[in-house]
Amino acid sequence: MPEVQRRITPADILSPGEYDQQRKSLKANLIPMKKLRRIEVGPFATFYFENYASMWLQVQEMLRIEKGGEEQIPGELAAYNPLIPQGEELIATLMLEIEDEKRRNAVLLTLGGIEETVFLEIGDDAVRATPTEYDDRTTADGKTSSVHWLRFTLTRDQIARFRSGGERVVLGVSHPNYGHMAVLSAESRDALAKDFA
Repeated sequence: MPEVQRRITPADILSPGEYDQQRKSLKANLIPMKKLRRIEVGPFATFYFENYASMWLQVQEMLRIEKGGEEQIPGELAAYNPLIPQGEELIATLMLEIEDEKRRNAVLLTLGGIEETVFLEIGDDAVRATPTEYDDRTTADGKTSSVHWLRFTLTRDQIARFRSGGERVVLGVSHPNYGHMAVLSAESRDALAKDFA
């Protein structure tokens, strides 16, 4: 499955029968790629950097679960195509993963606006993430969602420096109640660099 394709089309979608037959091997084949695109920042923020392959699998899974047939396909493509990087960006799903429900609710109440505090540093250069075009993920009472979609738009120079491996790349969150950073491994950088044109 191509990692660098930029858009899922109806022609890319397998029929339910075909997908069920291939599902186990398709999911297994994506595990190594997805592992390199998963970055933990602090105790419970995990970033899943999306691409064509991850979104294609998500569309197939939604079609399998909801069983909406051909009529469902346009809606799924409209929802997931915007999460495929288009050559000058990285796009990540941020999951705030706290198993205990009471603790999760309490913590999420302290993290309003966390989606506005995410950054990527390439050497001394900081790239602020911007939330994707989805609804506001923080409610009026200050509670944030446990899922956010974020876009990092890089300049050509930043992309070249990201690819070169000569400078440290750091993914971080600078929220007053959640300040954590993680240095990207060379393997993860190489995997994410495929998102750039």
